[in-house]
Amino acid sequence: MADQHHRLIVLGSGPAGYTAALYAARANLKPVLITGVEVGGQLTTTTEVENWPGGHAELQGPELMMQMAEHVERFDAAIVNDYVNAADLSAKPIRLTGDNDTYTCDALIIATGASAKYLGLPSEEAYKGRGVSACATCDGFFYRNQTVAVVGGGNTA
Repeated sequence: MADQHHRLIVLGSGPAGYTAALYAARANLKPVLITGVEVGGQLTTTTEVENWPGGHAELQGPELMMQMAEHVERFDAAIVNDYVNAADLSAKPIRLTGDNDTYTCDALIIATGASAKYLGLPSEEAYKGRGVSACATCDGFFYRNQTVAVVGGGNTA
């Protein structure tokens, strides 16, 4: 894909990125979704996902993200595994530099999400998804009526 021009590029392969690519593909914009470092976003580190619309059975996060990718590909959106490390938004076309290629586009949707900041304790990694959580909105339900510790403050706790 070196130096190929695209009408629309979506950066990020979490739920927002896949949704943007899906809508763009259905509008015949022929989007290219560039995955980023963590293909599938934060949901790939989540165990049981029960809070998504239309979900009748709980899924594992990686399984849900795989289904989203397959859905997007059914509508002919291209998915490229690369990490964009530089962007020139000062002129058209927009120029993106990835680890593997250079891309240009007329329009860019940035859906790179966020990442949790952990304390760095050795036990955190061992208990991620099994007691250690970085998303109270996502996982709070699992800890209802249990004693918990909250680290952080404001909207980062």
